[in-house]
Amino acid sequence: MIDCLTLQNFKAFPFLELPLAPLSLLTGLNSSGKSSVLQSIALLRQSYEAGVLEASRPDARRAGLPRGTADQGFLLNGELVGLGIGKDVLHEDDTLPDDVPISLAVDEGPYHYGWVVGYEAEQNLLPLIARELPSDLEGAAAPTGPEAVTPAFLTAAFQYLHADRISPAEFYPRDHHAAIGREFLGVRGEHAVNYLRHHADAQVPAGPLHHPRAESDALRDQVAAWMGDLCPGVNVRADAIEGADAVRLSYDFQGPLGRTNRRRPGNVGFGLTYVLPIVIACLSARPGSLVLLENPEAHLHPQGQTQMAMLAASAAAQGAQVIMETHSDHVLNGVRLAVKQGRVTPEQTVLHYFRRNGTGAEVVTPRINSAGKLDQWPDGFFDELENTLDQLIV
Repeated sequence: MIDCLTLQNFKAFPFLELPLAPLSLLTGLNSSGKSSVLQSIALLRQSYEAGVLEASRPDARRAGLPRGTADQGFLLNGELVGLGIGKDVLHEDDTLPDDVPISLAVDEGPYHYGWVVGYEAEQNLLPLIARELPSDLEGAAAPTGPEAVTPAFLTAAFQYLHADRISPAEFYPRDHHAAIGREFLGVRGEHAVNYLRHHADAQVPAGPLHHPRAESDALRDQVAAWMGDLCPGVNVRADAIEGADAVRLSYDFQGPLGRTNRRRPGNVGFGLTYVLPIVIACLSARPGSLVLLENPEAHLHPQGQTQMAMLAASAAAQGAQVIMETHSDHVLNGVRLAVKQGRVTPEQTVLHYFRRNGTGAEVVTPRINSAGKLDQWPDGFFDELENTLDQLIV
């Protein structure tokens, strides 16, 4: 699990040291740096999977700033993120020299890992110039072997769902390699339907993620039960289309005379299909998995947004790490309620509020206690309702 993320000269941050937890909530106004945090993690993963983040080179141990390695570094454009070119990711600070490096680092348990790349304004592969092999943060013996130089989050099960997710459609791709070989839902959730089709009978183990009202332990029934908290009575079905590289998604509902006929996604509203990949990502997360979620509340009514937070908290309690970016006070309150109900402990959660500060951004971290209460409520931190009511009652 990533315990701390450090960014230097990356996008909105000249320097940021951000503690993370099993359940991390990133909030704040638009363009305040929240997405940059998720993108930095995805950038490391993307570069590693592409083979250009040489995580296992012992000779790349940081020792000053040697000449960059042209075929190694941060791959800015790929499957997970498209960040443009060097000048799009360098922090905007006119006082910095043109050759200033960009660095990203993570702490996992007692060990610290870091990467430093050179700045190339017009390049989309920023060259690696230094690599920090794990340094012991707590006095323990340094690890040996491949695990010594490869952080767990680069190889663990991983999902990253963008705010721009799949919209209602009757057919979705049937990509064996993505949904079955890699167990990856796609950044838009485009492989979620095929994943559900193939893994429909997979068992969701007993624990916080196991829905008490589901008809069985099978993923299909667990998905239906959690989706039912968002839209009562809904059932989800994913079927292969014979002779085609596509799968069909449909819904039915429990009515007074039994279940309705199957309905196409376009006829049941936008929200159900938009949230389906998130439900599948959380239910399929295993201990050690990393799940990044952008705006899970999109197209959901307030009750559904609260339940989204409950689902994410349950995934964290079951051993996954979930990092969510949100603009919803209902998601925030859902996390607070999950703590009060004992689904997760205060120590398993962290809330970060991002706000602009000149050319950069700063982060305020309200603490949550066992009763779900916060120790501070900074200006701009989900206070719009109170501000609006104050104006209405004048």
